[in-house]
Amino acid sequence: MTKEPLGIGLIGCGTVGSGVARLLLEQPGRLASRAGRPLSLRRVLVRDVSKSRAVDLSRDLLTSDLRAVLDDPSIGVAVELVGGVDWARRAVLDLLAARKHDRAVAFEAAVAGGIPIVAALSQSLSANQIISLQGILNGTCNFILTAMSDQGWGYSEALVEAQKRGYAESDPTLDVDGTDAAHKLAILAQIAFGVGVSADAIEHRGIAGLHQNDIRYARELGYTIRLLAEAWLDTQAQNGKQLALHVSPVLLRHLAPLAQVRGAYNAIHVIGDPVGDTLYYGLGAGQMPTASAVVADIIDLAVGRAQQTFRTLRLWCSNGAGVGLRPSSTVRCRFYLRVLVRDRPGVLGLIARELARQEISISSVIQHEALDEHEGDIVPLVIMTHTALTGNFRAALAGIDSLGCVNPPSVYFPVAD
Repeated sequence: MTKEPLGIGLIGCGTVGSGVARLLLEQPGRLASRAGRPLSLRRVLVRDVSKSRAVDLSRDLLTSDLRAVLDDPSIGVAVELVGGVDWARRAVLDLLAARKHDRAVAFEAAVAGGIPIVAALSQSLSANQIISLQGILNGTCNFILTAMSDQGWGYSEALVEAQKRGYAESDPTLDVDGTDAAHKLAILAQIAFGVGVSADAIEHRGIAGLHQNDIRYARELGYTIRLLAEAWLDTQAQNGKQLALHVSPVLLRHLAPLAQVRGAYNAIHVIGDPVGDTLYYGLGAGQMPTASAVVADIIDLAVGRAQQTFRTLRLWCSNGAGVGLRPSSTVRCRFYLRVLVRDRPGVLGLIARELARQEISISSVIQHEALDEHEGDIVPLVIMTHTALTGNFRAALAGIDSLGCVNPPSVYFPVAD
């Protein structure tokens, strides 16, 4: 083991930053033996040096000046763990500008917390053409959906409980509207398929306002609802390989592996052409699981593995040439559809006619008694379709919602069989 330590500058010392500092300070022997040299915490950049913290740090480590990290020649690795967007972005750009020559960026903790999915895709599965990814990538949403299913809670009640436990932010919008999962899917798509796509270009729907009745009806039909981030590669498309990307609540069979993922856990199901099915499961957030991923990156940097991997990833190159984005309208799947209708003869026939116009056949129909919150003769009609083009289904849905006997908007989710 070389005696020269690797100096580390920690940018931010919140929940995850405190966990990283704890590992570095409490496990020096273990980490040094695996890194081949000591890992030395040299600076911790915080906004307020007088604030109490979850880890005991000596006063001479703390600074509120980014230049103290940038200008310190003993620091070889900067770890950015700052919450928010604007300040963190400026700090990262300054760090990259100062250390742009022959440097690497490691980002295992950016997706799925303690699950080593970035390493799996970039290294362990590098012999594969990845065919598909299906991931539960947001622990907040998975906790809410699990509580709604297991406890029978409504969406609002489950969200409040998630916030009490620290799984959801005070403003949970980016989690519950699917944006967070879309950001993570964009990262995985770049690594797995070499396709650079912004999160804004990924069609996403979240779980905000999801109704307890849909949880119940799905269960009656043999399904569990989970928020999935999905990528499917069509290698037989006429215009070359086509990649479909989307984030949405999806109905999964009760015994499907991803349906068994509960609480704040994450999981990613990956299919590669030689390897077949693989599944990665673990805590997708939290102090120590995320710190585990961050410190593993530091060890890889100390050993030199991260530098080699970063060069071969070619994250800013067109290494996905020949792979185009597939329009969502051309994706085929089954659908769950809940329509609120007036309880009168002929309504089902009218709805079936709109589906038939778009060449969509019905697999099953369930009609329940009137919902408590609806007065008069309004009843829920639950329909499962056979496989159909997404564009055709949406056209049929528009036609259904325009019927005078329907109380729009109708609710629908893809079904994974």
